[in-house]
Amino acid sequence: MFLAIDASTETCSVALGEHDRWLEHSQAAGQRHAELLLPMIKALLAQGGIELPQLAGIAFGAGPGSFTGLRVACGVAQGLSLGADLPLVGVSTLEAVAETLRRRDGSSRVVAALDARMGEIYVATYEHDGSRWRERVAPAVVKPHLAQLPDGDGWAGAGNGLAALDSVRERFAGWHADILPSATAVGVLSQPRFEAGEGVAARDAHPIYVRHRVALTTAEREAGLSR
Repeated sequence: MFLAIDASTETCSVALGEHDRWLEHSQAAGQRHAELLLPMIKALLAQGGIELPQLAGIAFGAGPGSFTGLRVACGVAQGLSLGADLPLVGVSTLEAVAETLRRRDGSSRVVAALDARMGEIYVATYEHDGSRWRERVAPAVVKPHLAQLPDGDGWAGAGNGLAALDSVRERFAGWHADILPSATAVGVLSQPRFEAGEGVAARDAHPIYVRHRVALTTAEREAGLSR
């Protein structure tokens, strides 16, 4: 059984399970991820009737997303890993958006977009081949009008970054701006990697930031953009 954690957005979620059977707790966190995560995990493990050392591994939403949330999720996962000697797997939050939508309605072609603030979005494109997601356009942080969108029919949009793409909404077969990465999706995506021996030690687990600058340039501030 695996534990999965996601704190990449303002919603904090944890999940426990394996294969297609998962128990999830989620909560609006704002900026309180560090305060909420450990109590949520403790309650989830108690509900599942399992102790931390009995787990096979811990997965976390590695990013992109809120820099603070990513650091908190990674740090909590590292601490639990060290305490129980468990392997870690970091999962793309954009791929988790695609998986969350697939679990809802079976979508297999997804443009995943998350709000990156500073007038930008995190975006990536995925296609499910029946057994796994294939990355068609790699994760990037871009101004919305520069987002690389796929040609062809049947593409669904998912994620809270879709609001910035409303002008091209007609290009999508489905529109799901309410979708966020979920800990269940993180867990589902991590299990094949754990089984393939891709789990890493705590010291080797890192967030995926995509963007390394955290402030607007003077030109962007003068243009009226806000973080």
